[in-house]
Amino acid sequence: MSDEATGWTRRQAMRLGLAAGLGISAGGLLVPRAYADEPKRGGSIRAANYTSSTKDTLDPAHANNSTDYARLFMFYNGLTVFDEQLNPLPDLATSVESSDAKVWTVKLRKGVMFHDGSPFTADDVVFSLERHKDPKNSSVVAPIARQFEEIKTTAEDEIRITLSAPNSELPTILAIYQFVIVKNGTTDFNKGIGTGPFLCKEFSPGVRSLGVRNPNYFHSGKPYLDQVTFLGIPDNAARVNALLSGDIELAGAINPHSTRDVKAAKGFEVFESKSGSYTDLIMHLDAPDTGNPDFIMAMKYLQDREKIKSSVFLDYAAIGNDQPIDPTNPYYSPELAQRAFDPDKAKFHLKKANISGARLVCSPAPTGSVDMAVILQNAAQGIGFNLELQRVPADGFWSNYWLKSPFTYGNVNPRPSANILLTLFFQSTAPWNESHWKDEKFDKLLVDARAQTDVTKRKAMYADMQRMINEEAGIGIPVFISGIDAHTSRLKGLRAVPTGGMMGFNFAQNVWLDG
Repeated sequence: MSDEATGWTRRQAMRLGLAAGLGISAGGLLVPRAYADEPKRGGSIRAANYTSSTKDTLDPAHANNSTDYARLFMFYNGLTVFDEQLNPLPDLATSVESSDAKVWTVKLRKGVMFHDGSPFTADDVVFSLERHKDPKNSSVVAPIARQFEEIKTTAEDEIRITLSAPNSELPTILAIYQFVIVKNGTTDFNKGIGTGPFLCKEFSPGVRSLGVRNPNYFHSGKPYLDQVTFLGIPDNAARVNALLSGDIELAGAINPHSTRDVKAAKGFEVFESKSGSYTDLIMHLDAPDTGNPDFIMAMKYLQDREKIKSSVFLDYAAIGNDQPIDPTNPYYSPELAQRAFDPDKAKFHLKKANISGARLVCSPAPTGSVDMAVILQNAAQGIGFNLELQRVPADGFWSNYWLKSPFTYGNVNPRPSANILLTLFFQSTAPWNESHWKDEKFDKLLVDARAQTDVTKRKAMYADMQRMINEEAGIGIPVFISGIDAHTSRLKGLRAVPTGGMMGFNFAQNVWLDG
């Protein structure tokens, strides 16, 4: 059966490693991009995103939020990097190829230098990838790295990766944030010594990072800017005010309601990136009340998705269905019946659960969660259920409440493939298994899907996994949220990358100032 007969384009098949000749190479892929405006060199910008904590890190193994990701891309490079269609392109690698999807040969760029002047070699790659497997490092991508059965240097500019089972998505995996390459033997990551577009001049966790142009950067002509200061400003109003007052040039992840103020101000623009980002209602399956299947189902039926989409996100969103694969993803299952807002069914399930009230933790930290919680509270009040809201500040939410409170919200950045997303958030051993859902059948399907090269069978496997999450996990996903960045009109070069706002957090080396 052809790709076209299954509803897949040749481009999708190539991206997912399903066409003949698994892998990527530099030939024909790194095409210079045409811009409406010619990039200009020089100048500096200050950019701010919505997360900030004393736990901010430059250690790729511990990076777990958008601010961390943006810093990683300022100072490091991956073996591969995504374009706007999530095709993995060569970066520090010149090719990533395999004949069987299990044993992969990775050829590396020659002549690349680390910020301290030492040469980039295969040993740096082996060290960078292996450390995610070491339990002592507590890497957030350890569940993904475990499939790296052997990582071996085969030449100064070549490594071989042998997987525990075939996985045609390895070039995609190597492009995710945490797999950027660090110098062999690094123990102090506060210096940010990598091969990236900027040298780390300052890193103050919870305060700011300051990067200056890397004069020896291997991507010719980049970066365009001389300096980038990156901040975390958790409060949306403060972030927008900082932009409009001229204190920063780029504000990431602004609230949809703030777009009106930005559009009304002269010299500023709004930039939308459609993505699979979502703010989810989290119910721990191993806690009293929230672990009751009828309570979980009631909360899912009480989510007024259309109202959330229109009033909370001003239609900068797509309707969700309590599973994490968004409609733009090639593995999205349209056959899964859409769960509707149904107070009567919610009341039925709450009566079965014999639960009359609950306390829900919400915060400005997870995008839109306070407004979503109020909508949920009003719907609960309509059926006689007492839903109390505990509003906590954004500062400290991720360290004190997320993954700890049995009934709260989270915010998940988009991931480049369905398998990576499910591995990080829904596999039984996942570091961010938000609802503590564990299912051996799901775990097996997840692993088997990596090796499956038949498109029809693979799509069916992902459809089964979406159904299982929809029906069994303690997660409610009402909508998928577009990324909205705001910036001065002088800032050019932003493009939409589905892995998140700010060009998938890789804006620093790609933007410039006009005038």
